[in-house]
Amino acid sequence: MRTAVVTGASGGIGGAIAQRLAQDGYLPVLHYNSHGEGIHERAEALGGFAVQADLGDADAIAAMAETVLARTGRVDVLVNNAAVSVSGLLTDIDAETRRRLFSVNVLGAIECARAFLPQMVRRKEGVILNISSMWGQAGASCEVDYSASKAALIGFTRALAQEVAPSGIRVNCIAPGVIRTPMLDCYDAGTLAALAEETPLGRLGTPEDIAEAAAFLCHYRSDFITGQVLGVNGGFVMY
Repeated sequence: MRTAVVTGASGGIGGAIAQRLAQDGYLPVLHYNSHGEGIHERAEALGGFAVQADLGDADAIAAMAETVLARTGRVDVLVNNAAVSVSGLLTDIDAETRRRLFSVNVLGAIECARAFLPQMVRRKEGVILNISSMWGQAGASCEVDYSASKAALIGFTRALAQEVAPSGIRVNCIAPGVIRTPMLDCYDAGTLAALAEETPLGRLGTPEDIAEAAAFLCHYRSDFITGQVLGVNGGFVMY
């Protein structure tokens, strides 16, 4: 059965992507690290299963991949969605926080790709989808480290797409805008309304908006698309 691994699937966007890919017939593998409440039940309800790993640990990623492949025999789609964020002035972010952010957001995605690529290459097919951010395209004040990590994912996408295209593997990226997930719960209603007003389409995005874009980029209908960054941001950033 065709299998899709979604990292960070305990969150709003990752969970929505896993659910949408399950609707398309994939066996979904929901990855989580520390927020695993109810995820095993959700995964089973979708016909898949959940796996735990700290994506800041290369050995943990290798062990996760081994577990997944032992159970499924193949991984057709890898969605690198897991990420950590931090806000504050560049000079106020300590070195350990910065190392952790890049370890998960950038190196975690790279190590996941390295772990699942060999079996894709052998079969001459597969899809890797990286979830960046509009701040990886445009940059954001007081989110310098986060913006830099998400920009690195865009560079990773474009370079890897060229490297593995001869093996029939496509690599693309989605750059979400302001998406209504629990990560926005720290903002008051006025701030959320202002963000919606600043978005040309006049509303905040939903996890389902990202999931629909992900489903398209993982589908055979997008077989001639690789190395691209799709902005799903309501017009907030236009590139």
